[in-house]
Amino acid sequence: MKKTAKWYLIQRFLIVLFCVYWGGELIDLFYRIALSPVILSFLQSQQIVITGNSNIFAWMIQVLFYILSGFLPLGIREWIQREIDAALGNSLLIEVTSPLYDGLWGVALRILIISGIIGIFLIRLLPYAVGAFYYSGVVTKQFDALLAEEKEQKLLADQKRNLLLSDIAHDIKTPITTICGYSRALSEGVVQEQKRQAYLDVIYAKAMRMDELITLLFEYVKLESEGFVLHREQGDFAELVREMTALLYTDFEEKGMELVMEIAEEKMPMEMDKLQLGRAVTNLLTNALRYGKEGGKVLVRLSDYELTVADEGTPIDPALAVHIFEPFTRGDRARSTQGGSGLGLGIAKKIVEMHGGNLILSLSAEGEYTKAFRMRFPDPA
Repeated sequence: MKKTAKWYLIQRFLIVLFCVYWGGELIDLFYRIALSPVILSFLQSQQIVITGNSNIFAWMIQVLFYILSGFLPLGIREWIQREIDAALGNSLLIEVTSPLYDGLWGVALRILIISGIIGIFLIRLLPYAVGAFYYSGVVTKQFDALLAEEKEQKLLADQKRNLLLSDIAHDIKTPITTICGYSRALSEGVVQEQKRQAYLDVIYAKAMRMDELITLLFEYVKLESEGFVLHREQGDFAELVREMTALLYTDFEEKGMELVMEIAEEKMPMEMDKLQLGRAVTNLLTNALRYGKEGGKVLVRLSDYELTVADEGTPIDPALAVHIFEPFTRGDRARSTQGGSGLGLGIAKKIVEMHGGNLILSLSAEGEYTKAFRMRFPDPA
């Protein structure tokens, strides 16, 4: 919106300049063709001569002088005229030779003539005044629109933040409730000995779940903060993808999932924050591990700075796909702790965008794959 508003204001400013210029030209043409001949004819018929080459502001100073000049002695009047000429240049001089305009009539005529000159000057300024008035209205309108947009964005951000806090509270409350209930049962000795280990395992799993959630939340908030910057260094993107895939290879094996690796042999040099970009790649792999088909295939393909991670899991509803990168959005639509945190994909997208790339979800993956996440970066070459 801000870029659009900037170009809109520039466009309107150029239009105003164009109109002001041609408006001034039309007024000058009107002066030359119509007004000036009429005025000169009238002045000549009334034996009135106007001389002077100073600007209109200097002429306006003459108004006071001409109001009083008819009542001043000739010598004083000439002396004042000389002083004004010395200070302002060859200022306006109106000589009335007709006997019809003597005394007060002459003073009144001079004031009328000066008023006419000032009026002509103001008419000449009319295009500038209209242009300034119009453009100030345009600027005000755009400023109000930007304020309204910022207010709407702030309201939307507040709503998202409140929703985020609500989701966090829900996801943390559920394991805490389980931990409290199980630990109390163990503390009060109401759990049979053969079930104690199962209870302890559940408590540990819920605690690890909370630790994972808080860690991901910390990473998400850190990426959102204004002071966060990437620590870039030259690296090999292809090697990074191999490393991250190797770290999760055992997890895929445990779920009976087959990794189909299609990674180009050549290096893919790029400036990157290895820690953050590695986290983004890991989040895509973890998402495929969590939501892919157990015993199915997971494709990891890297070619021309485009990484594709596809799986054979349950297809994503197109209505949900629109919000898939928003925090706490899950493929299973459930607000339970059985699935992921709903933060991993949002973190991955932010990291990729900070590296100048893009992360998209493709619902029309090729072959037997039901969905694919594609991470794209511009070729540094």
